[in-house]
Amino acid sequence: MPPLPALASDALSLKKTSLQSLDRDAFHTYNSSHMHLLYTNAFVIVGEIGLLFLVGLFIRNLFKMMLKIGISLPLFRPYKEALHTVERQGTRLLKIIFFCATGGLLLTNGVLIYLQKDLLSQLHTWMSHISPHFWADIILGVIKSLGLAAAVYYGTKRIHALLMAGMDHAKAYEQIKANDESIEIAFQALDTIQQKALWLAYAYATAHFLKLPAMTGAFLLIILKIYLYISIGLLVVKATTAAIDSLDALSTKYQRDDNLLRYYDHLRGLVPLMRRCLEYIIYIIVATLVSMQVEFIARFAEYGPRAVQVIGIFFLSRVAVEVIYLFIDNFILKTKDISGEVLQRHLTLIPLIKSLFKYIIYFVAFVLILKTFHLNPTPILAGAGIVGVVVGLGAQPLINDLVSGFFIIFENLFLVGDYIETGGASGIVEAIDIRTTRLRHTNGQLYILRNGQINEIVNYSKKYIYAVVEVGVAYDSDLNQVYATLEEVGKKIKEENPDVLEPTQVRGLKDFGESELTIRTTTKVKPGAHMAVSYDLRKRIKEAFDHDNIEIPFPRRVVIVKNNDANPVS
Repeated sequence: MPPLPALASDALSLKKTSLQSLDRDAFHTYNSSHMHLLYTNAFVIVGEIGLLFLVGLFIRNLFKMMLKIGISLPLFRPYKEALHTVERQGTRLLKIIFFCATGGLLLTNGVLIYLQKDLLSQLHTWMSHISPHFWADIILGVIKSLGLAAAVYYGTKRIHALLMAGMDHAKAYEQIKANDESIEIAFQALDTIQQKALWLAYAYATAHFLKLPAMTGAFLLIILKIYLYISIGLLVVKATTAAIDSLDALSTKYQRDDNLLRYYDHLRGLVPLMRRCLEYIIYIIVATLVSMQVEFIARFAEYGPRAVQVIGIFFLSRVAVEVIYLFIDNFILKTKDISGEVLQRHLTLIPLIKSLFKYIIYFVAFVLILKTFHLNPTPILAGAGIVGVVVGLGAQPLINDLVSGFFIIFENLFLVGDYIETGGASGIVEAIDIRTTRLRHTNGQLYILRNGQINEIVNYSKKYIYAVVEVGVAYDSDLNQVYATLEEVGKKIKEENPDVLEPTQVRGLKDFGESELTIRTTTKVKPGAHMAVSYDLRKRIKEAFDHDNIEIPFPRRVVIVKNNDANPVS
């Protein structure tokens, strides 16, 4: 007799073999039943589609036969062409109904297969619940479906004609041609939407007429809603583009100096931004409505209104910035009827004031956006302040530039338009920013200087400046005549040049040169005009000296030729 452990081992092996055999049998049984169900469902679907095809073929042949009988009657012979047209359109309509019914049948069976239903059992259950009046209801539903299909077909044609007439009327309004393309696109999109939406609605109504399962009608209704949301959203985008283009053209057409539209050119740069913001808002609204129709993504719908608010805040902040700019330029810091230092101060302060208001508006917009997402801005701003202090301790040159910029502006060291010289740079001040200053040299090059590095400044544009001109005359010239000529030239330039504040002063003999006597003159002129006045004064002195025969010496080369050959003695 074998030992007990050996018997236990044999029993365990026999049990495992039995379980494996049972698992294989169960797998084969499940696989066989699954394949049987698959073949059965496929057979049911093919049979239903074949039955539907036969019914459609029967109705089509019956329809043709009735029309042929009608054409053969003497009463309807004058309408032969019209009846042929009805036959063609009716055949096309029956094809559309067949394809829609086939699609609905496939959709219903697909949902049932997804739910792991036996189509044959479902068909048997459905047939068992058929009332005696079912076929009468089906025939009545088919008749209703055919009548509704005819109404939809002719209705779409009529709506198409009305839309085309409305498009022509809109394009002819105010004789504005700039928006014709956008109007045409909008009306064509509306025409496409009305056709497809009506046929989708027809499919939903047909499912109700033919007593299809409620799930099919609900699915078709969801498809119709999603299509309408997306299509109407895209249509609104196109209509918005057409409306904005029309308003832009009308605003330009009726712009006058005596109405508020005179400011439209200043705000016209917001038109593309407004168009984009409206498009994004419409897209978000459409996406929100679509997501509400689909259960597994419906939770994302709550973010749609917040995104719309963010876009609205951003656009309104840009509008506020442009309106502030317009208000500053036209009402507070008007540059008309002012000149001189006041104008320069305005040109210096306007960019800084605009920047200040811009940053304030954007800061408020940032806080509002944080509140839109239910975020408390206080901790964020406090953290930003701490980070700012830390960064500021490591960015002392930047702080030095900012502080120096404020002192330059408020101490009136120089203004936009002044001619200054600092270090190795000189030129006319084009802009004073908070951190940098830009100088344009008379030769054209642009100097960009950090405000913290500007130390010694020579400003040639404070109240007045002297145009210094030095002229050389010959040693044998009569200096009294030279002085009188120069003073006469100074009086004339004072009378004829508005930039000259006082007549030219002859300061006297400055230097004895190798071939000339240097006479120094100074002319008091307006700030920044010394270079132009100097050029004009030199021209006038040259003309006056030529008139009075006063010589302006210039370098000469004298060549002496010596003959060393002695003359022969005769």
